[in-house]
Amino acid sequence: MLAAVVLLPSAIAAAATTPAADVLLSQGKTVATSTVESSSYSGAKAVDGSTTTRWASVEGADPQWLRIDLGQSAAVHRVVLNWEAAYAKKYRIEVSDDGTNFTTAATVDAGDGKTDDLTGLTAHGRFVRFVGLTRATSYGYSFWEMQVYGSTDSSGDTQAPTVPSGLTAGTATATSVPLSWSTATDNVGVAGYDVLRNGAVVATSATTSYTDTALTPDTSYTYAVRARDNAGNVSAASTPITVKTPAGSAGFVLAAAGDIAERCTSSSSSCAHVKTAKLVETMNPAAVITMGDNQYDDAHLSDFKSYYDKTWGKFKSKTHPIPGNHETYDDTPYKGYDDYFGAIAKPNGQRYYSWELGNWHFIALDSNDFATHEFGPDEQMAWLKQDLAANKKGCVAAYWHHPRWSSGDHGDNPDSIELWKLMAANKVDLVLNGHDHDYERFVPQNADGKADANGPVEIVGGSGGASLYDLSSPHATTAKLLKTYGVLKLSMTDTSFQSQLIGVDGKVLDSSPTYTCH
Repeated sequence: MLAAVVLLPSAIAAAATTPAADVLLSQGKTVATSTVESSSYSGAKAVDGSTTTRWASVEGADPQWLRIDLGQSAAVHRVVLNWEAAYAKKYRIEVSDDGTNFTTAATVDAGDGKTDDLTGLTAHGRFVRFVGLTRATSYGYSFWEMQVYGSTDSSGDTQAPTVPSGLTAGTATATSVPLSWSTATDNVGVAGYDVLRNGAVVATSATTSYTDTALTPDTSYTYAVRARDNAGNVSAASTPITVKTPAGSAGFVLAAAGDIAERCTSSSSSCAHVKTAKLVETMNPAAVITMGDNQYDDAHLSDFKSYYDKTWGKFKSKTHPIPGNHETYDDTPYKGYDDYFGAIAKPNGQRYYSWELGNWHFIALDSNDFATHEFGPDEQMAWLKQDLAANKKGCVAAYWHHPRWSSGDHGDNPDSIELWKLMAANKVDLVLNGHDHDYERFVPQNADGKADANGPVEIVGGSGGASLYDLSSPHATTAKLLKTYGVLKLSMTDTSFQSQLIGVDGKVLDSSPTYTCH
């Protein structure tokens, strides 16, 4: 064994040798995870018997877990972890009878990324869980295979649970179906329920409900459920139901950046906003979002016409802009910005507004109100609260210039703390900012800036063309930090989003996981 392991006597007793009858229990079994980096790195890849496919959690967040349902209770004597490069320095192996209440079987406090073969275990249960506590790299946790060895129970319980009844579907979206059913009974106790889609098991639920996701719009699916007990006995499948997802939206692409047009043109090979505009043109987005400081230095109308209009101005008809601090530097603050964008800049008579596309609600804010060491005017905040309360869309994105969190030259903006708290409290999914001339993507964060899957994803995209700034040390929640030019490509569906940073050479410099809307 290549890692330092502590076996906890409260959970297990040391064994001199692994019993000869031990078999591989985990391969092909149902897996649940805390997160996945993308659909290419699902939990099932960790138990498929292949050392060329792997599970990977999201980048930059602790803790993370992967849980294997062995299908029935078993004595667990050995766990093998075959690590990819993103390994754990500290982690636990836990075992549970019900998939909810776990007992620690072993801890590793000095992982080195080599294959960990944890032997001498005498834990017992149906569910085995890896819990990553401390990452050894800036990425997430990732292993090619997690193998659990032991022997299944032979307790003599051969009575299967009753067949679950009352299977019904809630309101389906284009890509998801919520299911619920009545509790089954068993002579010893029901351990969980298998959910079958079109005859194949797609999940195991410890409760009497499950939401099936990542479905195809305008498609019929047949569902049934069956109950399991701790001895591995399985009931017959319930009476099936058929559900058709609505047509919904096929999804759309947005382009986004802030801090765009320096006073330069295509005659200068170093003029970056010429190059980033070509990226937008290649994306052919449904809409363009700008996160402020659209034009430098003082954002006069003459500057907008001479520089921004020659490049990003090509997309003016589908642009939804917001101002930055440079838009206030005109002789009359905002005058060049207002005159250039016209009604696009103030669709409701204010420089803050909302708009919608598909199942998404977008909120555009003027953060100059929240960057003056005093919290902003009551008018914008009151409007924002009303707008959030009135929203009927399933996904929400907001964008403004000054980021709440940043590892760039300007750093964090404490003046917008109340604004960030409001975003977190209202389950906003995505926040886009500029101001710092760099690129930084964060993992979801709560109101205190701590990693939390229920919080918004913040992306600082001040890489649209203005001279780049130096970087400071990344935050604990930073997933990616780059000093580079580029444009955000946002791929949106009715229930999810995924972001990529496209560099001026056309290469993908960063990709986020696919996030499901709150």
